[in-house]
Amino acid sequence: MTDLWLISVPLDKTSLTSVEKLKRTIAKTNQASCCKFSIPDLKVGILDSLLSVSDDLSKLDTLTESVIKKTHQCMREVMEQSTDKVMENALANGDHGRNQKAVLSSLKAYLKSLRVDLMSYVTKFQWDKAKYPTALPLSSLVDILNKDVSQMETELKSRAAAYNSVKTSLQSLEHKQNGPLQTRSLNDIVKKEDLVVSEYLTTLLVLVNRGSYLQWERTYESLSEFVVPRSSRKLYEDGEGGVFSVTLFKRAVCEFKAKAQESKFTVREYSFDLEEKRQQEMKQLSVHKKEQYGTFVRWLKVNFSEVFVAWIHLKALRVFVESVVRYGLPVNYQALLLQTDRKRSKKLREELSSLFMHLDPTATASKTDVSSDIPGLCQQEYFSYICFHINTNVLEVS
Repeated sequence: MTDLWLISVPLDKTSLTSVEKLKRTIAKTNQASCCKFSIPDLKVGILDSLLSVSDDLSKLDTLTESVIKKTHQCMREVMEQSTDKVMENALANGDHGRNQKAVLSSLKAYLKSLRVDLMSYVTKFQWDKAKYPTALPLSSLVDILNKDVSQMETELKSRAAAYNSVKTSLQSLEHKQNGPLQTRSLNDIVKKEDLVVSEYLTTLLVLVNRGSYLQWERTYESLSEFVVPRSSRKLYEDGEGGVFSVTLFKRAVCEFKAKAQESKFTVREYSFDLEEKRQQEMKQLSVHKKEQYGTFVRWLKVNFSEVFVAWIHLKALRVFVESVVRYGLPVNYQALLLQTDRKRSKKLREELSSLFMHLDPTATASKTDVSSDIPGLCQQEYFSYICFHINTNVLEVS
């Protein structure tokens, strides 16, 4: 499992020396990899607005991570059975052309390639000035991000509900098609020539338990005086019992049903036309589900990457805002991305705490759920340096 930490330290002489020492240490010990995380110069504004933006970003960060998890989970649920379908691969960096030739035969293969690409996107992050213009105030950038993420969440709910509605309806019909004789479709069992339908006569279908076959043969003619003699035929049987046809006068149907129920025989309601209609409905639903599946999966792939891109821009914004609030003006800080194995996280925390203790001697890496004295800082863990965790759980392939 991988940990990604986005840290920020001021560009004073002591901190710069500590950064260089950090790079040398992790290079020797293989505790982590470290790279510069580029954040452009953004409009600072006044302090009160920074504190408000900081609070908004914290809430939006939680929402965005939630949408990423929901989209990822939805992708897993929808694509679970897709083991032989070729899908295009949506990429976080927008380079769709490279993988359109790739054949991904399973969800696991897709998620693995997606994870690699997203990790690559983070380590080589470049601010998208077209989507998030740096000339805009910070509050406007937050509004853009909030609008994008909220819209994705709303559309995800709508698309998932529509897809699941079709899927559930189809599953219900398929269950009836392949379920027990009491509920399953009989269209593949009964042929038109098995049914006698005239002005006076009709054919009923009766379910008989395996142990009652002999009883049925001996008694069905006596269940009504209007049963056609020797008209019963066994049309189908499974492990539980069989489907028998019997022909009788229409006026005796109610009497026959009542007597059959007393003898523990079940008369199945059946209409060839209604069964045909059900089959057509199932075919249409199947086609509709395939169409919905393709559209929904493409949307999920693209928007999973889109919301991830928005999330990393949000993290960059948080680093910028907290660096200005914590380290002051003029803007003078360095952002670094640390990637480490979770087994080595504790030692790396200790190293960082030791190197940057001068920034805030009262902070310790072991403090949790401690808020900064500065209003607006909502980090769960407070360190002498600024640190934001990028949760990679949604990128792991199980």
